Amino acid sequence: MQICSVCRTTSPDDRFFCPKCNADLREFSENAQALQRMLANDRIKLINIAVADDACPACREIAGTYPKDQVPILPVPGCSHENGCFCRYQPVLDVLYP
Repeated sequence: MQICSVCRTTSPDDRFFCPKCNADLREFSENAQALQRMLANDRIKLINIAVADDACPACREIAGTYPKDQVPILPVPGCSHENGCFCRYQPVLDVLYP
């Protein structure tokens, strides 16, 4: 499931636009916004994709840590979880304190 960062409406993974506010979910889903913030942060060197304990095979396959220029886009294409993709981006910091 995707959550619109504009109006907080939940949408299925295969939707590209929010049904309530029509925001482009490829840019304005919570995951897309989180990825953009992480890519812009110089302290974040790698990005981890965390998956749920009951993740489908497609999600388990992409679980792991990636360089910023190789991070897969979420939701995972081909996710077969009955409730949709629950994968999330997690930052891997180079420095914890300034």
